[in-house]
Amino acid sequence: MSTKKAIVIGAGIVGLSITRALHQKGYEVKVFERHPKAQGASVRNFGMVWPVGQAQGKTYDRAIRSREIWLEMSQKAGFYAEQTGALHLAYTDLEMQVVEEYVREMKGLKSAHSLSPSEVAMKSPAAKLQGLKGALWTEEEVIVDPREAIAKLGAYFENQPGIEIFWNTAISKVEGNIVFSGSKRWEADRIFICSGADFEILYPEVFQAAAITKCKLQMARLVQQPQNWRIGPALCSGLSFIHYKGFEVSPSLQKLKETYQEKFPELLKWGIHVMVSQNGLGELTIGDSHEYGLDLSPFDRQDINELIFDFLKTFAQFKDWRIESTWHGIYPKMTNGATEFIHELSEDICIVNGLGGAGMTLSFGLGEEVVNGLLGK
Repeated sequence: MSTKKAIVIGAGIVGLSITRALHQKGYEVKVFERHPKAQGASVRNFGMVWPVGQAQGKTYDRAIRSREIWLEMSQKAGFYAEQTGALHLAYTDLEMQVVEEYVREMKGLKSAHSLSPSEVAMKSPAAKLQGLKGALWTEEEVIVDPREAIAKLGAYFENQPGIEIFWNTAISKVEGNIVFSGSKRWEADRIFICSGADFEILYPEVFQAAAITKCKLQMARLVQQPQNWRIGPALCSGLSFIHYKGFEVSPSLQKLKETYQEKFPELLKWGIHVMVSQNGLGELTIGDSHEYGLDLSPFDRQDINELIFDFLKTFAQFKDWRIESTWHGIYPKMTNGATEFIHELSEDICIVNGLGGAGMTLSFGLGEEVVNGLLGK
């Protein structure tokens, strides 16, 4: 009996997650990446594997499974991954009320603890204590460096028997079970399209009809902090409460949104909610903003970066604030509330896209679900 063959288009985290799941099902897999290495949203993010942001139920369970695989793959592929947990800092009574409500709602379901300022100080030397009411502490969150992790995952997979990655090879056409790159062609039993923010290139009519758009975010990285100084958990401002679906269980959340709209209209205009993570080298990743649409400017706005940094300085303190790099990323986002876009073009071709800002968090779990669902467990 001949070995089943699959093709995956895109070597970002979604494509690599599908590749892993297919390989575990016994498929020979060819992966095609149009760049010499992955350059999209998979390497332009915080590196947060972020269960706390997911609504309780299917997506939270998917995030927990992804987290489990991230930790496993960090050992196999040799990249930094640390279960740091997360601190959402509260500087107003209303923010603290949201914390207490969330902790109460999550009791017996997942880790969620209300901390006092002194307890926050024990967990993070980077959290500003002046005016601090307390914080939400969750344990499950894992940090990787996306630049390192995606590169080492690609190298690991292409060294596995039965997996071949074609870098710098743009797929220009798909006909039936055949993919083309110029005059070159490859055939497979199954084809998965995981092309991220370039979703319209191969199947423009599919995406014109889909409830999908794009999101541009601006981010920055600070230099390695001196003397191995660590911030501890990832730090988040209260603005993150209104950004993530996971916090919608808090009855006071709507009131918090209204308060922010009055107090921080400029931040909400640009979809800014400020967070910081630290990689294994000690560098700090800062962000971010959210602009939605199909006509996103290629030019970054300095005023947006300044808004992010100015707000960051209200709740975080670092040893070295020098900027190592700034950038923007673009990811596909569903406009109908869905957490993914799974579209079967035929029995043999499937598009996997639209994970929004949760690509790192949901990737490996979704890859298993898609492959098991289509190919049977």
